Amino acid sequence: MQQYVYDIVINHGQFFDGSCRDGSIRHLGIRDGRVVTISDVPLPDHAAPKVYDATGQWVTPGFIETHSHYDAEVIATPSLKESVRHGVTSVLIGSCSISMINAQPEDCSDLFTRVEAVPREAVLPILKEKKTWGDAAGYRGFYDRQPLGPNVGSFVGHSDIRVAVMGLERATSPAKPSEQELQKMESLLEEALDAGCVGMSLMTTRLDKVDGDRAWSRPLPSTYARWNEFKRLFRILRRRNAVMQGAPDAVKKVNVVRFLWQAHGLFRRPMKCSMLTALDLKSNPWLNVVTRLSGFVANRFLRGNFRWQTLPAPFTLYLSGLNVNAFEEFSSGELLRDYKDEDAMYAKVDDPAFRKLFKKHVNALFTKGLWHRDFSDCWVVDCPDTSLIGKNFEEIGAVEGKDAVDAYFDLAVQYRNDLRWKTNYGNHRPEIMHKLLASPYTHVGFADSGAHLESIAQYNFPLRLLKYVRDADEAGLPFMSVAEGVNAVTADLADWFGLQAGSLRQGSRADVVIVNPEGLTDELDDVAWAPLEGTSLNRLVKRNDDAVTATIINGRVAYDRVQGFDDELGRERNFGQFLSSMDVKTRVRSTESGLQTA
Repeated sequence: MQQYVYDIVINHGQFFDGSCRDGSIRHLGIRDGRVVTISDVPLPDHAAPKVYDATGQWVTPGFIETHSHYDAEVIATPSLKESVRHGVTSVLIGSCSISMINAQPEDCSDLFTRVEAVPREAVLPILKEKKTWGDAAGYRGFYDRQPLGPNVGSFVGHSDIRVAVMGLERATSPAKPSEQELQKMESLLEEALDAGCVGMSLMTTRLDKVDGDRAWSRPLPSTYARWNEFKRLFRILRRRNAVMQGAPDAVKKVNVVRFLWQAHGLFRRPMKCSMLTALDLKSNPWLNVVTRLSGFVANRFLRGNFRWQTLPAPFTLYLSGLNVNAFEEFSSGELLRDYKDEDAMYAKVDDPAFRKLFKKHVNALFTKGLWHRDFSDCWVVDCPDTSLIGKNFEEIGAVEGKDAVDAYFDLAVQYRNDLRWKTNYGNHRPEIMHKLLASPYTHVGFADSGAHLESIAQYNFPLRLLKYVRDADEAGLPFMSVAEGVNAVTADLADWFGLQAGSLRQGSRADVVIVNPEGLTDELDDVAWAPLEGTSLNRLVKRNDDAVTATIINGRVAYDRVQGFDDELGRERNFGQFLSSMDVKTRVRSTESGLQTA
């Protein structure tokens, strides 16, 4: 029987180690889950059962997504193939105040499903069956046993903590938590950090609403917290060097100043802050300047450790009928979103008085949030009347002597969810995107994978970043090198969040991607439907299989462009593992005999 030196050999690739150093031709040998050889000369083809000739291709560390909503999917179908096929080997869950750690299964489902646009009838049965834990230690134990696809790390959600302590109804009301309840919240945060969570996520925008019957359409529990509650939890995060991931008020935006101040490091340890989100919005063309400037102020003048999350792709949403999350940004749209009965919602838009009010709010100048509210920039992508496909609502209305809003409402009433349309919120100007992506105060790890199954398809976000880099270089207008682009979706994220990932050195864990730069084409923006593994659901995806030759996790080929996925991915414990933050400080508890390290 032949004895191999390596499990995998990758020869002739342009090798990027995750740093900002330019790539060079190197040859890798992988054995027992580790990179054991990085050679200047090719390794023998007979040295391994699997050999890749990566001539003309990039060999990089596995990509990292630091803002996903895979919380439900990773419990049910842990392979997370849609990310793995695009080179992602590590993901963080528990974002936006929503995690599945402490609260009861129905509570976790109601916090998650409406906000993240994943059907409650799909999520709740999964949690009732598989969520056997009720604390952070049990949560960590589940992931230590779970046969993961990519590596998984987690935040603990503030809404999760609040509901576990106060109950869903009190947590979504103006009721103030008692001192005992505040102490319990502090304890749950400490326990989550002890179990390996990278930090706590929170939410202050009231656009995201609760599902279910008990607190239907109330904003997330985190939005009801007063600043004293946040500050007590922030002290723990700061003391233990953990991350606060959050979002300012998306409409008023004023409270971002309080977050900037909380992050400061003047005469104290700064608190790591990762905030949503640095975008080039059509509704606010100067927002990109404000976010970059605020990052400069927070980090340079206030000596903080503050980063804005940014999406390295056009921010285009695909929508069905009246199912539009952005309607939450103004009162008449919020009224529509509050209807639980679909028939009543569609009947409402036939009311002339409501239409008049809706148009007034759509045209208001000073209340715009993320969405530009321009129906001439809303395009039909699917409809039983195929003659409408490719037209916007203003064009459709002009033919029938209607304004754009009436044209939209009439079609929505007629076809309901069979009317599919898209609109671009922003990230539409490449030159502005280059500035956002190159800023030292932004992180390129936001994609919302696992959520908004029918409207957002950004699973390939690292490839889209590399396309920006390659396109700009070919146009003679480079804004970052390929090495810097790779660093932005690997080591830059891993180092800041304290994850043991994102770099390739001799002896490091073998999470590797082989990227074919010739595959970074415009097809990266094309959307299609694909089944969600293990369910009856479909979701939108963006795929260009020419871009990734192979994704290797823990020294095993998880995905190969020709051979597909390994049959054991997500079924056997041969691939991903739970990632604890190496930066979170150990808790020190006081005892009767003095101080004791936990």
